[in-house]
Parts: sequence; C-alpha cells; structure tokens
Amino acid sequence: MTATPEATAEATLEAAAPTIVLVGHGMVGQRFLEALAERGLTATHRVVVLCEEPRPAYDRVQLTSYFSGRTPGELSLTDLEFIRDHGIELHVGDPAETIDRKGRKVTARSGLVVGYDVLVLATGSYPFVPPVPNKDAEGCFVYRTIEDLLAIEAYAKSRATTGAVVGGGLLGLEAAGALKGLGLTSHIVEFAPRLMPVQVDEGGGAALLRTIEDMGLSVHTGVGTQEIVVGEDGAVTGMRLSDGSELATDLVVFSAGVRPRDQLARDCGLTVGERGGITVDERCRTVSDPHVFAIGECALAVDGRVYGLVAPGYEQAETAAATIAEDEASFTGADLSTKLKLLGVDVASFGDAHGTAEGCLDVVYADSRAGLYKKLVIGRDGTLLGGILVGDAESYGTLRALTGSVPPVSPESLVLPAGADSGAQLGPTALPDDAIICSCHNVSKGTIRGAVTEHRCVTVPEVKKCTKAGTGCGSCVKVLGQLVTAELEASGVEVDKGLCGCFEQTREELYEIVLALRITSYQELLDGYGRVGARGGDGCETCKPAVASVIASLAPAIGASGYVLDGEQAALQDTNDHFLANLQKNGSYSVVPRIPGGEIAPEKLIVIGEIARDFGLYTKITGGQRIDMFGARVEQLPLIWSRLVDAGFESGHAYGKSLRTVKSCVGSTWCRYGVQDSVRMAIDLELRYRGLRSPHKLKSAVSGCARECAEAQSKDFGVIATASGWNLYVGGNGGATPRHADLLAQDLSDAELVRLIDRFLMFYIRTADRLERTSTWLERIPGGLDHVRDVVVHDSLGICDELERLMRSHVAHYRDEWAETVNDPEKLARFVSFVNAPDTPDPVVAFVPERDQMKPDLPLLSIGVRPADDLLEGSAQR
Repeated sequence: MTATPEATAEATLEAAAPTIVLVGHGMVGQRFLEALAERGLTATHRVVVLCEEPRPAYDRVQLTSYFSGRTPGELSLTDLEFIRDHGIELHVGDPAETIDRKGRKVTARSGLVVGYDVLVLATGSYPFVPPVPNKDAEGCFVYRTIEDLLAIEAYAKSRATTGAVVGGGLLGLEAAGALKGLGLTSHIVEFAPRLMPVQVDEGGGAALLRTIEDMGLSVHTGVGTQEIVVGEDGAVTGMRLSDGSELATDLVVFSAGVRPRDQLARDCGLTVGERGGITVDERCRTVSDPHVFAIGECALAVDGRVYGLVAPGYEQAETAAATIAEDEASFTGADLSTKLKLLGVDVASFGDAHGTAEGCLDVVYADSRAGLYKKLVIGRDGTLLGGILVGDAESYGTLRALTGSVPPVSPESLVLPAGADSGAQLGPTALPDDAIICSCHNVSKGTIRGAVTEHRCVTVPEVKKCTKAGTGCGSCVKVLGQLVTAELEASGVEVDKGLCGCFEQTREELYEIVLALRITSYQELLDGYGRVGARGGDGCETCKPAVASVIASLAPAIGASGYVLDGEQAALQDTNDHFLANLQKNGSYSVVPRIPGGEIAPEKLIVIGEIARDFGLYTKITGGQRIDMFGARVEQLPLIWSRLVDAGFESGHAYGKSLRTVKSCVGSTWCRYGVQDSVRMAIDLELRYRGLRSPHKLKSAVSGCARECAEAQSKDFGVIATASGWNLYVGGNGGATPRHADLLAQDLSDAELVRLIDRFLMFYIRTADRLERTSTWLERIPGGLDHVRDVVVHDSLGICDELERLMRSHVAHYRDEWAETVNDPEKLARFVSFVNAPDTPDPVVAFVPERDQMKPDLPLLSIGVRPADDLLEGSAQR
C-alpha cells in the first residue's frame, strides 16, 4: 500500500520532532507535563511517559483518605483528555529499566525502547525498611502506594486484630489511623523521644501524644524495633523492642522514612549524593549529563537537600520545563512549611520551627486539656522566624506568609485563642502583596488580588483556575476565600452572600421568610423567593438539605410535618436522613438508639446484645455514652428498629444535624465530689432537645462538679454544677478544630438553666449559616459572646419570648422518627437497597457471586501496559 504525501509528511514531522522522555508519573511528574503544555512544548515535542505503577498519577498526599471512602479513581490527578489533547504517550505498569546515555535510549520492562533528546527522571522515593530480622515476613507491609493500602486492608480484614506501625512521622501517624479505622488495636513505635520529631518540638510532641492516646492508640517512643517475631507459619506474631519488651501484633507497617530512588541513575553512571539523590544544578539538570534532568524526591538540589514535600517538587518541575523551553528559571531551595491533618489533629510547622537562629525567642501558648500547642519563634528585632501549631492551625496561612517580616501586631495576639483578651487580631488582608499565600504553586497575595481586579475573577474557583492557588495541598483555600471577598468589597463589588446559586438570601434570611410566611414546602420557597433562573427548577444539593433543616426545625410552629420523610421532605434529605441511619464506608449503615445520659437498664442492654448477635453487627460503646451497632444493610434497618422500638428505645439521631447526646458523669448520686445530680439533668436535657433539627450537629454534657469529668467545656452547650446551681457554657467544640466553650451565665437554678438553653439553641438555629457549628457561629456573629449574652440573657432584641415559644412547640410535638416508620407500611417501602436486592423476593432473579469483595476493583487504568490512546479507547468502551 502506497502512503499518501500527507501521511508521509506527517510521519517525517513526527520522526523529526525532538523527544522528551519522562521516567515516573507521580504528582511531580504530572506537574511537569502540565508545565510542558503551558509552554507549548507538547505541540513541538514528542512526549513519552514510562510509569511504574499500574495507574497514572494520583494524589499521594491524600492517600489515607482511601480508608475514609475515597476510591482510587477519586484520588487520580490525571485528566485523560489532557493526555489525549497534548498527544502524550503514557505507558502505565511499564517502568524504565535501563538508560543508555551514549545512545540516548531508555528501555522499559516491556522491551519498549525509546530514544530521547531530553530525559527527565521523576522516580520519587522508596520506603526505608530497617534491616531487622524477619522484616519480609507475611504480615509486614510498607505504606506508600494504593497497592500497599489494598494489601494492608485485605490482610487486616482476613487475619489481623492488632497492628503496629514502625515510625511516628507523618505517614506513620496516618498509617496508624488507617489501622485503627480498619478495626485493629493500633500501636506506634518511634525511635525518637517524641512523635513527628522533624516537624514539632518537645512541647508540640507532648500535645500531639496526649491527643493521639486519647483516641485509643498506644504510643511507644524512645524505642526501636529489634526483631519481627514470626510464628510457625511464617506470619507476624509480634515485635521485639530495643528496651527488651515485646509487643504482640499480627500486622506490621514500616513507615520509617523514605530514600531517593536513584538506582536507575547509578546504573547509568549519573552522579549521586553521598546519602543518595541524583545531583542536579539550579536548573534541575544533572551535573553529569546536560540531556538528563531530575526532579522531585529523587533529586539532590544545589543546597544539598533532598526535598520530600510536594511543593518543592512542583517548583522543580516548573524549573525543568522552563529550562527545556530555554526560559529563565532556577531552583536553589524551598520552603519546608507543612500543614497536615493527622488522625483528625491539625499539625503545622513553618520557617525556623525549632528556633536554630542565634538569639531567637519563643512565644508559647499551651493547653494540654484541649491538646493545643502554639509556638512562634521571634528574632531579637521582632521578625517572625517560624513556628509550630498543634491542635489548631487556623492561622497557619497568615503566619507562614508573615515569616521573615515583623508582624503588625504583638506576637502574643497571634497565638492566643479566639475569645481571649489578645488585642488586635490579624487577618490575611493585613499581609503585604509579596506574601506567598500558596506555597505549592508559589502564588503571592498580589497575584490573587490581580486575579480579582485585572482578570475579573469573582469566585474562589475562578481565582484557583486563573492562578493555580489552592489547587495543591489545599491548606491555603480558606485564606484565599477571605482575600477574594476582601478584594471584591474593596473594589465596590457587591459580594454574593446568598446560600447558593438558587437563592440570593442567606440561610438566616430564608429562616425568617419560612417562619414569617409559614412556608412548609421547599418548592414553594424556591418558586417564590429563588433567583429568577432557579424558579420552577429542582434546586441544588446545597440548598435542598439546608431548607429541609429549616422547615424541620420550625415544623410545629409553621404547621409542617415534623417527620423528615413525609412527602416532599423525603426528596430533600441527604443519604443519612434518607434512611434514618449513618452510611458507613463499606456501604452498610449504623444503628444508634438513644440512651439518655448513658443510663440504661439491664433488660435494654440484653436487647441490644441480642440484636447485635442476631444480625451480626459490630458494637461499640461511644464517647457519647451509648452503644453503636455497625454493619446493617438497608433492608435490615426496619427489622432491627422494630425490635428496638418494642423494647422502648428511640432514635439517637446519629444520622441527623440535630442533638446527638448529653453526656454526664455519675454526679452527686454516686460520686463523693458531686454537688448536683448531673445524671438527672443530662437526661432531662436530652429528652427535651431530642430531634431538634439545627444547622449542624449538637453535642452537650453535664458535669456534677468542677472536676469536669463529662468534659462539658468542649461541647456546643455544656453545664457544670456549682454549690449554688449550674454554670452554662456555650460554643465549645472538641472536633477537628477544638475550642473551649465560653461561660454564658452562672449559678443558675434548674428552671433558669433550661430557659437560657432554650433561648441559646433557638437563636443559634435562627442565625447560623448552613453546616456551621456553634463554635464557628459564636466567633463569626457580630459582637461574639457579648452580643449572644445580651440577646439570650438580657433580651436586648426583645425576641426571647418567641425563642422560648418555638422551643416549647418543638418539645410538645416531638415524635420519634423510627417509631413512626416501623408502624407505617408505606414508609417501610423505601428501605430496599435496590429493586431486585438479594433479600427482595423475586423468582426470576438469581444472584451469583462475581468477585472477591475483599479486594476492591482496580480502576480501568491499572490494567495492562498501554499507551494513552488505548486507555482512552477502553474508557469509552467501559
């Protein structure tokens, strides 16, 4: 067959195009490809990628989120349209095995040979496994890739009850949290005297240790692993530690650091550092060969450091791409600041965190009860040099951007918690324009302001697309939003503060409309008060549950049904409310009956035990003093709840944005220190406020004395007994961003206490934003605690009678949702997982097991060794 002239010309052009070969396709490798495309190099060059893993680049920073329900596909960083549109040849599962620098060729495992004009090594790092006996035994794993996580999950589910992690650094703590989430008793073994020794100091390590131990993990610091103990079958049975002790465990995860993957470079004669890493110059070109570059965790930079963070890797990728494009760029070092959430705990360090500068001073705030530790390192001239934040890293973005300058407020005000008498509070608008807001992409405040003023960006997503700020680790997104809003307001642009694209009103304004006009239907509210383009439509996933919550919280007062699954209300609920149960990561649901105050009769305990046994449910006594049962299928929920309702139980509302529990100590009835009957009060409060729908979940506690055994000051509203009555605290939060509650009123009688709580809760429900906890609301609302006290205690707005009336209406009309459900055949009809579910009688349908459920399906891209076009074709067929 004779080729056409056009085909011949096209083939000649392709052969003449210089070739860039990228070895490795991780986060840094993908960023390098994007940088090539931005400079037009993918249009003038042939680009070939050799990827070792069975899938393209994914977000390794968020790896642990797989155990929180994110699928491998959701972690992907690779847009196949990008690969296709730029003609990139992507080969997955086919790593480079040899490099012929003289002939400028790379040979892959499959036998594929690719010639190159430019070779870029982005081979990353590998986990370091200490050379201890039996380190390769069955039951030993590393924690680095999605495949590692899949293997750990399968082993944990099949034959492990206890797990130990060797290493208490970043990944070590994440691995320990993953093991705990898999239901294993978890241990952390760290050779250093504290956790995260690189990022935090002794004080920060102590705060972190206390918080992690409170979560039920056992921490062993100052000891090393001497040997992995194995049984007769060759599987792990324990660990022998350096202090002579033994730790029983049947699963071990090594997370003791990483080493640069530089063997490929060594084999072809490239220069590497004494401790590893491919030596490169300031343009990320190897010092041995001008045709070869190295970026990311495999590269040894000119400052003698191998960077293990993604932000420096991105900067190296940009530098290499700029150099290939013959643009000016250099990489001489990078910011090592980090902000992470480990086991739900915020941890951040920035600048000279350990105070190595001569003559520097420390400003420290510590609260061991709340697990808070904040330290700033200040130079003699007042310059902020660095810092450490544990337990609360809200100010990280602002503080990191101020590093190297003298803050405009006192250092003390930068670490004291919100609500303290700390003087002026510093926000991101006070930062200079050259302050770096996004360290992942090196985006300054001035660039963000320019995106708003020059490029007419009016939303955070538009600014992210324009500047790339906030598209890396995401730690700067909150500051980004504050800057965008401030810049719009400064430019005279009216900032849209509406609930969503369907409503220009805030949640608070919609609440007032619903209450004043007694609107009982979401559709009526949307058609009457929605934005013009939204009227007559279906609404969105933001406003539907928010309006549903408002209608539910006002139901008795406006004449609406208080049952969330009646009529239109059912279509507005999220997954949890839809089935009156919490959806779990494996697709099953939890069953949580209410146990007011934690007080329960033996007969009811027996009922719970029998149900858990009969349905094969996992049971757990929670911190809220009740018993959760996990693993129920949708169609089993009515059967379970029928038995619970018959035994006198009612819904614990663990699935709803409503009151969860009122925790209590044993109080004066049993405790020799108790001064009031905290159990009785906790039960009274829980029964009064059960089922109260609110913008976010509500938690409470009652302590019988100042020893505070119920931890009332970490709750949305907490009560502490005094010799003269009760002290009421509000706005606390023991969650991801802990906050101590503030004292609202003291020495209250029973009646005074209940009246003030009624007012406080209804005022919060009336004025809070969607999904806003009381802690955040109290800090946001103008006037803060003083304003709330004026309204709730002193009735400054004259609305307390109405607030009390609304609460009385709720109490009088409360009905248990599950009792109504199990007694109504029509309502029971919704509890089917799908129309032909296995437990749904259907003589036509037969069910055959198709695959091993213990091993989650790998995504399409993990199959075979194929270039990008084949992957795209397969995706379309799928």
